[in-house]
Parts: sequence; C-alpha cells; structure tokens
Amino acid sequence: MAQPNRYLIAYNSISASLWSIVLFNTVFLAATVGQPYVFDKTNKTTTIIQTLAIIEIFNSLVGLVRSPLFTTFTQVLSRLLLVWGVHQYLPNSPANTHWCYITLCLSWSITEIIRYSYYAANLTGQVPYFLTWLRYTTFYVLYPTGVASEVYLIILSLDEAGFYYGWALKIILVVYIPGFYMLYTYMIKQRKKVLSKKNQ
Repeated sequence: MAQPNRYLIAYNSISASLWSIVLFNTVFLAATVGQPYVFDKTNKTTTIIQTLAIIEIFNSLVGLVRSPLFTTFTQVLSRLLLVWGVHQYLPNSPANTHWCYITLCLSWSITEIIRYSYYAANLTGQVPYFLTWLRYTTFYVLYPTGVASEVYLIILSLDEAGFYYGWALKIILVVYIPGFYMLYTYMIKQRKKVLSKKNQ
C-alpha cells in the first residue's frame, strides 16, 4: 500500500473516531441535561475537532485527494465560521444555548462519521454496500438539517454580532443559498452515478 494511502486511511479513521465523540457527547448530554449544558460541555471539543479539518485543505492543495480545492476550502471555512466566528467569538449569543446547536452537532457528526468511514474503507478497496448507501443517501436529510441549523444559528447571533460583523454575517447568509443548491444537486448526481454502478 502506498504511503499516502496509509496516511489518508489513518486521517479518515481518526476523524471518524473524533466525530463519534461529538455524537456521543451530544446525544448523552441532550438526553440527560439539555441546554445550556450541551453547549458548555461540548463546544470546545467540537471546535477543536472541526478545526482539524483544515488538514483537508492541505490534502486537496497538494493533490493527495481528488476533492476540488475551492469546494473543500469553502466547506471547511463555512464550518470554521460557526465554531470560531460564533461559538468562540460570540459566547453569549443566544444561538449557542438554543436547540439548533444540538441539531447542528448531530447533523455534522453523523455526516462526518459516515463520510470519513466511507473514505477510509474506499482507500482499502473494500467498501460495504451499506456504507456506500449511507454515504450517498443520508445527505438527503442531514444536509438540509445541518444547513438549516447553521443558518438559524447565524440569524440568532446577528444582534450579538453588532453592526459591522452583523452585516458580514448577513452577506454570508446570502451565499448559503447558491452554495447549498450546488452541493445538494451535486450529491444527488453522485448518488445516481455511484449506486447505479453498485447495482450493476
């Protein structure tokens, strides 16, 4: 096995494991104590784990993965906006203690556990069909819930953000519309292509 593959398998496997921590923490705390404790106990961990996704930009930049650099950059940047631009920069935002933080963490973590597990398995050449199906089907629900949570979280943070930062966030909200449409329709096309091959 080529060295880059070993690195990528390790990276994707570790990433899936880290997002499993986010999922467990979110589910356990949401079921037992709820907000605002879910945010208080998970936001730093989630921020660190999400920040590690910067490595994906590097992987795309140097050609270790086929993911387009611009798409990877914008996806990672949009999430960093949430974890750093809201959760850390605006710790008193009402969004942080709202239920949308819980749906955000659930959507992100489930998506990433499936995605990274699929990537790791794909690099070994042995991907179970159920994992392929999950990778190219769960986005129908998880992408809209994730984006809706992100958008609502930003909207709830506008007053706390102040005038200038608030306007910057409003501009970003407008960009979400074409961004979501492009990503969602791309995944629908990929699903048809990938699952049709599996069913042949």
